[in-house]
Parts: sequence; C-alpha cells; structure tokens
Amino acid sequence: MTEPGKRIRIAVAGLGIIARTVHLPLLQRRDDLFEIVALADLSPSRVTELGQRYGVEPARRHTDAARMVTDGGCDAVLLATSGSHGELAALALRAGLPVLCEKPLAYTIAETARLAELAAGTPALMVGYMKQYDPAVAEAARLLAHLGGAERVHAVEVTVLHAGGDRQLRFANLPPAAGDVPAEEAARLSAADRELLAAAVGADPGARTLYQILINSISHDLSLLRLFTGAPATVEHVATWPLTSDGPAEPSVEISGRLPGGARYGVRWLNLPDYPAYRETVTVHHARGSLELVFPSPYLLNAPTTLTVVDDHGDGERRAAFRSVTEAFEQELVAFHAMVTAAAAPLTGIAEGAADVRTSQQVVRRYGELTGAAIGGEAASR
Repeated sequence: MTEPGKRIRIAVAGLGIIARTVHLPLLQRRDDLFEIVALADLSPSRVTELGQRYGVEPARRHTDAARMVTDGGCDAVLLATSGSHGELAALALRAGLPVLCEKPLAYTIAETARLAELAAGTPALMVGYMKQYDPAVAEAARLLAHLGGAERVHAVEVTVLHAGGDRQLRFANLPPAAGDVPAEEAARLSAADRELLAAAVGADPGARTLYQILINSISHDLSLLRLFTGAPATVEHVATWPLTSDGPAEPSVEISGRLPGGARYGVRWLNLPDYPAYRETVTVHHARGSLELVFPSPYLLNAPTTLTVVDDHGDGERRAAFRSVTEAFEQELVAFHAMVTAAAAPLTGIAEGAADVRTSQQVVRRYGELTGAAIGGEAASR
C-alpha cells in the first residue's frame, strides 16, 4: 500500500474522449495526489501527442495496454479503454496494482467473479461511477438518510435525454479520430468483445444493443438506485423503440420494476441525437416530498448538478435548491487516492459492479420474454 498523503504514480490506458476531456486534465490538476507516469493507446500518434503534453517519458508511452501494466513502474492503473475491462483489470490485480476502472467493469459475471478472486476481499478496484461522488448526490443521500433511509422511498423516476456526442462535446475542440490504429489489433479486440457479448446475452442483435446501452450508460442510473435504495429487486417492464424508421441505430429504452423495500422505479433513456443538450433527471419521491437531481453533460467539468428539495412548509410547498461546483470526477479521484493509500472502500467496487451487470442481464432476459427475442449466454440462465 502506498503511504497515506503521498502522490500516486498512475498509468492511464485508453486515450479517447473521456481521458482527453476529463481524466488527464484532472490528474494534472491534482498533481498533489497523482503523477502521470505512463500512457497507452492503440494509436501511436495519440500516445505521442498526449505523452508530450503531460510530460510522460517516451519509454513509458505504449501502444499495448497490457505491456504498460506488466512493465510496472506505477502504483495504480486507470482503465479508460473501450469494451470490457475484465482482462486488463485482472492483469493489473495480478500485478498488485489497484485499478480505477471506467464502466463497463466487464461484460460477463464470469469476468467479475475472476476479479473478485484476485482482489481477495480487499478494496483493490473502483468502478468509475462519478455521479455517486457528485456533491448534490451526496447531499441527497444525506437528506434521505435523515428522513429514514430507503424504506421511506415511494418511487424513483429517471429520465435521460441523451443528446448526440457532437452536441455534448462542442466545447472541447477535440482533434479528428486517430487514423493510425492498427487494423488487425482493432479487429482482434472487436472479435474478443463479440465473444464476450455472446457469453453474456447470446447472438440476438436487439439484445446485444440493449445490453450495451445498459452497461455503457444506464449503469450510471443503476449505480444511483443502488446508492439510494439498493439494486432493483425485479425487472417487470422493458421496451425499446426507434426515434423514426430511419433514426439512430441505438433505440430508446424504458425499464421499470420493484425496489427492495417495495417501492417502484422507472428509467427512461431517450436516444435523441439532435436534442440541444444532454440532461438527466433523477427524482426520489417519499411520503413528505421529493429529492430531484438534474445533471448536466458529464464532460462539462465543474458544471453544477442541481438538487431541488421539495417539502411542506406551514400550509404550503417549499422548494430549496442545492448546487456545488466541486467536480464529481475530481471527488472520485480523491476517493480513489484514499482507496490506494488508506484502503478506504469505494462506493462501487467489484461486488457492486457485478450487481449492475446482473441487473443488466435481468433486463435483457425480460426483454426476451416480452419480445420473443432469443436470449443466450449468462442472461438466459439468471
């Protein structure tokens, strides 16, 4: 374990949008806690560019993330590569390296079980659900606990207006996609992901698309449900539908069911590529009022989430707003530092990440029951 208060030498695998816009700038901002010592990406030009920008020695700039992990010379690893992180996370844990892992943690329950064995019950991996570390979310959780906790919840409603990536990233002035990714390596990784998807949910295209939406995006909302009430007890309704007949490849998604204490939840994830701005609303209703969270685009650092607290006041209704410009991603990094240096348990570790994978597979199984789609893999047997 790294000595408390010391800087962590961190290696970053995957230099795409989230690394460029969020992780690398914040790691640099928090150079009191972190030192970026190694980078890895399939694109040689991207590794060179960002290696120069963040002062990483040429010998520590890799086009093979596995090689970066096994080379050592770091205290921890941040995984922001695309697809399942099960294999790379396992490699890091075998090397004794704590992991901050962007979602999805893994595609299959089998991968998460292997990670749990490697971690041996210690806090060695944090899943990157930054919304759990948002100050407005922390305040909502505090107020809910004061009201009596999850058993006081009557219903949770989630609506995500998922604007297109170009709408969310207009401000970022990102360079064009790298054109020097080796085709053979990209094909190998895509084939490996397809095999894992088959092992998770089978071969049905609609089931695979739904599952990827769940583990890549709706998983954030599952993490908030876990934080406030516990993971969903049932998945009763699942629907997907396109915007138009010639609309985007990814459909919109609606799911609902029962929470552990008997309350209900509903999630609507609306794929709206031309919507003007990303917006996510999570509302927790209880007998005496509501706690409503409105999240902006996750890429806008230090843009506040608004918590609106609705309760009674005298003979009327009172609405109070809470906002903080403290960045959720930065708070997540601070918590990761505490995990590495002081064995502080993360809000989502391997067990909790596995719970979200299980819930996602339950959603896919119910989708198959309602639509007649042939569901295979782990989802068919859970």
